[in-house]
Amino acid sequence: MTTVLVYGDSNSHGTKPLHQLGHAARFAPNHRWPAVMADKLGPEVRVIDEGLPGRTTVHDDPIEGGARNGLAVLPAVLLSHAPLDLLVLMLGTNDLKSRFSITAWEIARAVERLVLTARTDLPALDVLIVAPAPVQEIGTLRDVFVGAEARQVGLSAHLARVATTQGCGFVDAGAHIEVSVVDGVHWDAPAHLAFGAVMAGQVAARLKAGT
Repeated sequence: MTTVLVYGDSNSHGTKPLHQLGHAARFAPNHRWPAVMADKLGPEVRVIDEGLPGRTTVHDDPIEGGARNGLAVLPAVLLSHAPLDLLVLMLGTNDLKSRFSITAWEIARAVERLVLTARTDLPALDVLIVAPAPVQEIGTLRDVFVGAEARQVGLSAHLARVATTQGCGFVDAGAHIEVSVVDGVHWDAPAHLAFGAVMAGQVAARLKAGT
């Protein structure tokens, strides 16, 4: 059986747009985009969803705490699910929080470090990098993401260059869906359904090319 691991944050976890801070809810399993993708790929492809709300690329979160540092946890996650055929990597949104104050170029470099780390443990692992849908400074999370719209300029292009350099696949989520105006970060149900369908096609093509 072919195994695909989705390594992401709250938008892979299926967190609903937040109407109130501190009151997070989650879409039903079959309405989260990784599950939508899995359904369309069929029973011969096993999709593992490792989405954690608040996960960053390489940063410890001084406010939310927890195991949010994607780099620190990645080796254990990969080895616990190995063997793997494809890693779908969609991180960077939480790096745009004002508390981290880093540039789009630095986020892309951090994603590149994740790719290199993954291949240290699993040298033959294929990777599909997904540029997150751009955030908007609006709604309930606007104070958390102050300045994010300016900092994220060029992120998709930087990530595309990383993908080319490292021989990874690339998908720009922002070309297919938008974040919810409720909180400016998370996706609504139609976006999950639409993106799951898009990713099913992208992953199927990547797996076919790999064979």
